[in-house]
Amino acid sequence: MDPTLIIMWLGFILAGYAVVGNDSIQTLGTFLSSNEERPWYVLWAFAGSILAFTLIYGWFHYSGDVSYGRLEKYAFVENMSWPYLLPPLVLMLLTRTGIPVSTSFLVLTFFRPKGLYDMTMKSILGYALAFCVAIIVWQLVTKALDRKFIASDITRSERRNWTILQWLSTGFLWGQWLIQDFANIYVYLPRSLSAVEIGLSLTILLTMLGIIFYSKGGNIQKIVKAKTNTTDIRSATIIDFIYGLVLLFFKEFSNVPMSTTWVFLGLLAGREIAIRYKMELGKEPSDIKAAPTAHYLGIVLNVLVLAMICYVVYLRDAVQDWIIFVMAAVMIARAVVIYYETIPGQLNLKAAFKDIGKDLGKVTFGLLVSIALVFIMRFLLTGSFAGPM
Repeated sequence: MDPTLIIMWLGFILAGYAVVGNDSIQTLGTFLSSNEERPWYVLWAFAGSILAFTLIYGWFHYSGDVSYGRLEKYAFVENMSWPYLLPPLVLMLLTRTGIPVSTSFLVLTFFRPKGLYDMTMKSILGYALAFCVAIIVWQLVTKALDRKFIASDITRSERRNWTILQWLSTGFLWGQWLIQDFANIYVYLPRSLSAVEIGLSLTILLTMLGIIFYSKGGNIQKIVKAKTNTTDIRSATIIDFIYGLVLLFFKEFSNVPMSTTWVFLGLLAGREIAIRYKMELGKEPSDIKAAPTAHYLGIVLNVLVLAMICYVVYLRDAVQDWIIFVMAAVMIARAVVIYYETIPGQLNLKAAFKDIGKDLGKVTFGLLVSIALVFIMRFLLTGSFAGPM
């Protein structure tokens, strides 16, 4: 048998397991956490049916290209050699340790190193946009709903209604994530797949997904459970729906692949800060009088954050790099002001900032690893760290 064919399919299998295993925290993490009492195969059948539909639809609509056009600039490697197995192997190793690294950086940069900059900028925008959306949304949601969710158990009738809503929001989110991340898996296969190839690859992915559900998400699931009230089906539903909307925007934004991990962690970070901020002010309303400057500056920054969100959505694919950096700066400024707004009272945000810093450090570590591996791969293939691959 042709060694290239073996490496191609082995790379696909490793990438499929590594990508789905690493990214399960984004799309299925809250779903798994709030449905732990249900048999794993029921959850697998639900997610698997959406995976099959999304894959087959993309195959028909894009003339055999299941990446939904995201691999247009990534030429298929005809003579694939063993170094191409390094990205999914490293990703599997990091996933086993519970590190939420970016699969896009670790996998796709090996096939087109020049795309790293565009991918990085889009991912930074994704983190900042998700963070800002979460800050605004969860200030309102916490005031209206999250306090109630945390203080009271869900009733049987409420659970039935919220279960329907959660499964709908998870299905919507899962479909949007697959459209973004099919590129990370199918980069190993030809850009136009035959019926046999699509059938075989679908069978492999469904098997991998079954393993993930059977293991209940693995070690990386701990990141979701560490966040405030994510196991509550009501909170999980809102998280999934908002994340799905953000991914839908980036689906329409451009075909440049991005790190959905960064988007998800940005959403969780903004949500965690907003929830603790509102809960803190609820316990210590005197903070507003004790730190009036920070409080009113926070209101101004809320307006600025909302304006930046609207501006980015309006610009869509015309967003320039400087806008990305401005949005990131506004995100940081809002987080800092929240910190000083709550200093007069108990200040229970310290742990949240520390946790968020660790998560961001982990994905940044993944980016550095992917850059290093690109140079290692260049050396293995060309004998030079600077040679073209």
